[in-house]
Amino acid sequence: MSTAVVTVNKGVFRGLNLRQKTLLIIGFTSLLLLSIVISSMFSGEESLQTNFGAKNLNPSLEHPFGTDWMGRDMFIRTLEGLGLSILIGAFASTISTILAIILGLLSSAGKTADSIIAWLVDLFLSIPHLLLIIIVSIGFGGGATGVIIGVAFSHWTSLTRVVRAEIKQLKTQEYILISRNLGKSKYWIATKHILPHLIPQIFLGTILMFPHAILHEASVTFLGFGLSPHEPAIGIILSESMKYLSAGYWWLAFFPGLSLLIVVLAFDMIGDNLGKLMDPKNAHE
Repeated sequence: MSTAVVTVNKGVFRGLNLRQKTLLIIGFTSLLLLSIVISSMFSGEESLQTNFGAKNLNPSLEHPFGTDWMGRDMFIRTLEGLGLSILIGAFASTISTILAIILGLLSSAGKTADSIIAWLVDLFLSIPHLLLIIIVSIGFGGGATGVIIGVAFSHWTSLTRVVRAEIKQLKTQEYILISRNLGKSKYWIATKHILPHLIPQIFLGTILMFPHAILHEASVTFLGFGLSPHEPAIGIILSESMKYLSAGYWWLAFFPGLSLLIVVLAFDMIGDNLGKLMDPKNAHE
């Protein structure tokens, strides 16, 4: 009976076209990420209370990810850490996208503005991301706000390049030249003609920025910068677990690290499948 069910499910999935499969994958991964964020918000602080009578327990049905050196449930800590990382990535990606849109549109104002923005992009790209995030986060007083601003200020460059290149291509189109000859202002052309064509690239670029922002946030907190030690961030959890790996408590690092990898891959899957939907070559499939 189970074999028949599997065969039917495979047959149904084969019956879907590329667009339907893509939407199914996007919906499933989005639901997974949304459930992580919602669960982390409503887990409650009482679930992370210390219980030294249950410290360093192996993974079990009661504690799927085991417990740490203070008896706290590692599943709940990992869930809250992932939720915090996703929220930080969301705010940082939004700020980076806004910066990229503004600078990309300003590059269409003229050769001088374009040269200045190209110089800014090259300047920020020449600084290692981790170093820039650490400097900016410390400069803004640390904490979640400092990490968000640090990640945002180091991730706008790639999207700005994409927006800038797209604008250069659009400026050669006939309807842009006709609007310019009719006396339309640069601001009118930028908002009425150029910006609507940039929305798919901006949306996709924002989604693809998420995994980079989350990984860099985890790296900075792993190194001890930004968030305070009592925050249940994935980077802090992994950093603390390094002290106990030699004692055989492998689950303290394995499950949080694996969960972080799954979240990053989920965002990559959403970005890749959104790219398929926006690709005109696949529109008929």
